[in-house]
Amino acid sequence: LTERNYTAITQQCWDYFVYLMRNVMTSELCEWKVISRPYSELQHCLEEWAERLNYSYPNALAEQYIFQSHHRYFQNCTLEHPVYFDPPEDVLLAMIIAPICLIPFLVTLVIWRSKDGKAQA
Repeated sequence: LTERNYTAITQQCWDYFVYLMRNVMTSELCEWKVISRPYSELQHCLEEWAERLNYSYPNALAEQYIFQSHHRYFQNCTLEHPVYFDPPEDVLLAMIIAPICLIPFLVTLVIWRSKDGKAQA
């Protein structure tokens, strides 16, 4: 009975989400400030009713609606700030070792130049 009730209520949560999303223009689908209210409403509705009915959350049905929202509305959204990954290990190693190897050379150069300067004086 609980599962049947939750299934019916989650459908109403989804229908309300779809209703709210009708007011969002296609060009605004990837703008969080525009879609945050409908998306949060959907998530809150799914979670609230699961709690009221003593149904576990997150659950497969709620996740299905969240995935459905992403597939239907937000599929073409890309991150404004791309996620950066570490470079390959050999490149990273070269970037770390190169400055470390330069330090003794630079120290030697500074000492040599300072001794050379004293000899001329």
